[in-house]
Amino acid sequence: MQRPSYGQSPPLHHPVPQHVSTVPQLRSPPPPVSQPSTGYDGSPYQQQQPPQQGPAGNVFGQYGNFISDPTAQIASQFGQTAFRQGQEYLEQNVLKGRFKFWEIKPYFNVTNSYVLNKLFLVLFPWRHKPWSRKQAMGPNGQEGLYLPPRDDINSPDMYIPVMSLVTYIFLQTLIAGLRGEFQPELFGIVATTAIGMVIFEIIGLKLGCYLLSISNESQLLDLIAYSGYKFVGVIVTIAVAEIATGGKGTGGWIGWTVFIYTFLANSLFLMRSLKYVLLPENNGDNRSMQIDTRAKRNQRTQFLFFYSYLVQFGFMWILSRP
Repeated sequence: MQRPSYGQSPPLHHPVPQHVSTVPQLRSPPPPVSQPSTGYDGSPYQQQQPPQQGPAGNVFGQYGNFISDPTAQIASQFGQTAFRQGQEYLEQNVLKGRFKFWEIKPYFNVTNSYVLNKLFLVLFPWRHKPWSRKQAMGPNGQEGLYLPPRDDINSPDMYIPVMSLVTYIFLQTLIAGLRGEFQPELFGIVATTAIGMVIFEIIGLKLGCYLLSISNESQLLDLIAYSGYKFVGVIVTIAVAEIATGGKGTGGWIGWTVFIYTFLANSLFLMRSLKYVLLPENNGDNRSMQIDTRAKRNQRTQFLFFYSYLVQFGFMWILSRP
């Protein structure tokens, strides 16, 4: 049975918009003029921008104006002036030899005969005469500078004190090694102790000279040389005591005997050598001046005795201990 048709359906048509759309069409934005660089990992976050330059092209920004500050310019000029004056003072006083401290070369002007005679003098000063230093004659017949050690046995040198100090350091470490007590740090300990004693001794000696108003032409290296001669007696004491006692040190009667002798020899050597440094001659004609000078001379004699005997006894006893 056929179903009756009621009519054909109308054709389908898509709806056509009757009004123009007002929605803006989306488009890609134009590329920026300068894009910030990303990190090494591709992070989209911006990195810290470099500091902007100032009006004069200063990379430090507002802090760069410090250089153009009048106060900073004055300080810079003052620093340059001070540096220039210090350089001129150094050239005029040190490099040209006004400071006698730098004249160390004559103290090593020695010979083999001088070294042997000087060692004999330090250990056996009992019958030596005279003790005054010799001076070279100037062109006008006047006395000039002191003669070097090679020409004067009474002149202080730096060769014997330096070599005695080095020998003392090696001797102490050698004895410690023979006893099985050697350590690498022992070199520094022994050297620091010996040099520290010399420095302390020089400071005390200069302080005593200042308090007693002792002004002389003696150089600082002269005092260092005289303070270094004690190592000769210390070396002899340690060596003889170790050999005689079989390595038992300087505590026995043999060690004390040798120590007392070397101590007295060194003290007498210093007493007679420093006499012409710390005890100037009295040439005044005024009686009151002579009395005042005599009183000062007594004080200086006591100071010289205290330094040559009591101070040297303490230092040599400490250095002679194993």
